[in-house]
Amino acid sequence: MSALLSLQGLTKAYPGVVANDDVSLEIAPGEVHALLGENGAGKSTLVKMIYGLVKPDAGQMFMRGAPFAPAEPRAAREAGVGMVFQHFSLFDALTVAENIALGMEHAPKLQELSERIRAVSDTYGLPLSPDRVVGDLSAGERQRVEIIRCLLQEPKLLIMDEPTSVLTPQEVEILFKTLRKLSAEGTAILYISHKLEEIRALCDAATILRLGKVVGECTPSETSARDMAEMMVGKLLQTPTRAGKSPGEVVLSLKKLSAKSPNAFGMPLREINVEVRRGEVLGIGGVAGNGQDELLAALSGEMLTAPGMITFQGRDVSVLGPVARRAMGILSAPEERLGHAAVPDMSLTENAMLTGAAREGLEKGGLLDWSAARAFAERIIETFDVRTPGPGNAARSLSGGNLQKFVIGREVLQRPELLVVNQPTWGVDASAAAAIRQAILDLAEKGTAVVVISQDLDELMEISDRFAALNEGRLSPTRPAQELNVEEIGLMMGGAHGMEVAHV
Repeated sequence: MSALLSLQGLTKAYPGVVANDDVSLEIAPGEVHALLGENGAGKSTLVKMIYGLVKPDAGQMFMRGAPFAPAEPRAAREAGVGMVFQHFSLFDALTVAENIALGMEHAPKLQELSERIRAVSDTYGLPLSPDRVVGDLSAGERQRVEIIRCLLQEPKLLIMDEPTSVLTPQEVEILFKTLRKLSAEGTAILYISHKLEEIRALCDAATILRLGKVVGECTPSETSARDMAEMMVGKLLQTPTRAGKSPGEVVLSLKKLSAKSPNAFGMPLREINVEVRRGEVLGIGGVAGNGQDELLAALSGEMLTAPGMITFQGRDVSVLGPVARRAMGILSAPEERLGHAAVPDMSLTENAMLTGAAREGLEKGGLLDWSAARAFAERIIETFDVRTPGPGNAARSLSGGNLQKFVIGREVLQRPELLVVNQPTWGVDASAAAAIRQAILDLAEKGTAVVVISQDLDELMEISDRFAALNEGRLSPTRPAQELNVEEIGLMMGGAHGMEVAHV
């Protein structure tokens, strides 16, 4: 079958790095084509060129045999290219229909648009009411808004960037049914994901990038996830290991932790009771928007609570702010890398100083020791293999996965007594994810109490000693992780624990 989209020798360079180097690939109508590569391999730059966000320095693109060079996303959409980004671009205070109208060139009246939304929703098995306010939607429902917005434009090529990172297993299956239906109708799909078993289940073909170059192609259903991962990173993949020591005394105790969300569309915490011991990893699963951000804020001190709700090493810390808690050894890494965990326009050295000043001795007599801060940033970069020209580079210059490695490394190297991380390996390639998980297990082995909040169920099962599900601000009773399977965890995340799932 002739190609729908053909890329020939695409090259794009930025100061200090060649993001794409002579990249060529073809996608046929109806084909589900995976684009694989470790963080910084050039995947994002490549799809941005296809979508008209970036202009290539060299090479050509062809759509149905005709030259294709979109100067902006609007031109790409008019040519039949739709894209669902990893980060949603929706307004919480507006309805589904209003959000979709904002993304259309010539939006019809809301009543007519609502009817079209319902029709597309029914056709593709994506249940969604056009009248609902986006701020009240789950992460899975928000993704449906983005997908339906694209489908209303009847795309011939749909680009999807990490589409399942915020979904339960049940929601993933719904999404896959939709994509298979689109594929059967002739829509080509360019699919980016680090979840290689999903790639094997869904995709017809895969192109692997490494350091901006195409290093291989494969048929995912005939290739193991490990083999694909090793093609991506160019080396053997290490599996995280743990010693299995018994946990020690209680480090963190939450008693009827309740708090309103500072966000108008956030989720209040409702009477959370749990203990975390020295040397153990507590995994907390949940669909996005069920209180994860609020829980991390309450534990880090960004959101204060009533006295008596949070006890750390026998001391009530409920009313202490982040600086005091950090000095005591309570460290955290929030989900939002750029803007919360790191200041975009500050250098990596400055970002290292922001959280490491006290515990790393980066200030003396009220003066900041920038040489020590630079050395700390360099240690993070080296230890966690952060791909960047140097510590003087701005945080925003890093790929998402490399910034994640820097943020996690910054906290791990400060030797916390309690580490709370939200989505530690979100958007991170298989090799980097394994390294981050191993660092978390090594911390626990040295006696740190660790709370991992994640939507990656394989991750939670791999590193957790105990598991609990967060749903509508409530935390289920903990269960030994080794007793659970992915289906049980998925049901618990969806609220089917009342408050506990029966053993299967």
